Amino acid sequence: MNTSEFNSFIVILIYGSLVLLSLLKIANPLKVNRKANFCFGIFLFLWSTFWMDEVLFLITGSAIEFHSLFLVRFVQYLTPVFFYFSVLFYTNPSFTFRITDLKFLLFPAAFMMCLVLTGLGYTKPFEFLSIILIMVQALFYTVISYITIRKHQRKIQQFSSNTEGINLNWLEYIILVILVVNIIYVVYNLFYDPKSLNFFINAIFLVVIYCVGYYSLKQKEIYPLEEKQREELISIDDNPDSEEVKKKLISDEELVRIKTKLGNIMETRKPYLDSELNLIKLAEILSVSTHQLSYVINTGFQKNFFQYVNEFRVEYAQSLLKDSNSKLSILGIAYESGFNSKTSFNTTFKKITGQTPSEFKNRF
Repeated sequence: MNTSEFNSFIVILIYGSLVLLSLLKIANPLKVNRKANFCFGIFLFLWSTFWMDEVLFLITGSAIEFHSLFLVRFVQYLTPVFFYFSVLFYTNPSFTFRITDLKFLLFPAAFMMCLVLTGLGYTKPFEFLSIILIMVQALFYTVISYITIRKHQRKIQQFSSNTEGINLNWLEYIILVILVVNIIYVVYNLFYDPKSLNFFINAIFLVVIYCVGYYSLKQKEIYPLEEKQREELISIDDNPDSEEVKKKLISDEELVRIKTKLGNIMETRKPYLDSELNLIKLAEILSVSTHQLSYVINTGFQKNFFQYVNEFRVEYAQSLLKDSNSKLSILGIAYESGFNSKTSFNTTFKKITGQTPSEFKNRF
C-alpha cells in the first residue's frame, strides 16, 4: 500500500469516525451534559464534511467540487460556532440565549454575503474576503473557547475538591492541537505544496478524533442535576479577589463563628476523606448556604474550596507516608486520603509541599 492509498484509507476512517461519534453525542445514551453534547455532536458532523468530497471522490472515481457548493460552504463555516456553543453549555448548562447573543450571527452573515456576491461574479475582492473571514472566525472562537475553559477551571475549584473529570482539560488540549495543525497547514499553503502535507495532517487529525471520542464519551456530568444546586454553584464568582466576593455576605462575628465551626469539623469528622466532597455537602454539614461557606473559605482562609480541602488531604497523606509500619502503597495512601487518582494526588501533593509523595516518603 503506497502513501496515496494509505492516505485514502485514513480519510475514510476520519469521516466515518466523525459521523459515528456525532450520532453518539447527539443521541447521548448516558443522558449527561445534554445541551453541550448535542452542540458537540453538531460540531463533529460539520467537521466531518471537510473530508466528504474526498470520500465521494473515492466512491465515484471522479472529482466532485463539493466545497464549491454555496450551502455546504456556509454550513461548514458554522463549525467553530457550534464548538463554542458546546463549550458554553459544558461550562454553564443553564446558559440561555438572549437578544444580545445575535452577535454570534455577525460573522456568518458577513460570510454569506461574500458567498452571494462571489456567486454573482464579484470574485476578486469577495473570494479573498471570505478566506479572511474563515481564518478570523476560527481564531476568534478558538480564543474565546480557550478563555471560557480556563475560567471554568478556576470556577470549579470554588466548589469541587476533586476537579479531575470535570475540568475539560481534553477540550483545552484539542483546541491547542487543532490550532497548531491549522497554522502549519496555512503556512504550507502559502509557501509549499499543500498536497505533500495531506498524509501528515490527516494522520494527526485521526489521532485527535480518536482522543476526542475517548474523552468526550467518558465526560461525566459537571454540575449537579438538581437545578437549584446547579444555579447556586454557577453563580459563585470564580475570582476570590473580585469586588463581588469581597462584599460582606455575613457579619465579622458570624464569619468567625462559621470559620471556627468549620475548623473543628475538619479536624474531628474529617469530611475531606470523602473523595466526592464538594461545597454543597460541606455546607449541609455546617448548616449554612453554599455562598456563605464559599465566602468564609475565600475571606477567612484566603483560599478557594479546592485548596482548602486538599491541604487537609495532603497533611493526612503525610502522616500516612511517615508511618513506617503502614503497608499501604502510594496509590493506597492517595485513596485513603480522599484523592480519586494517583495523578491528582501527585500533582496536588507536589504543588503544596514542593515534593512528590515518593520523595517525601524516602525522607523517613
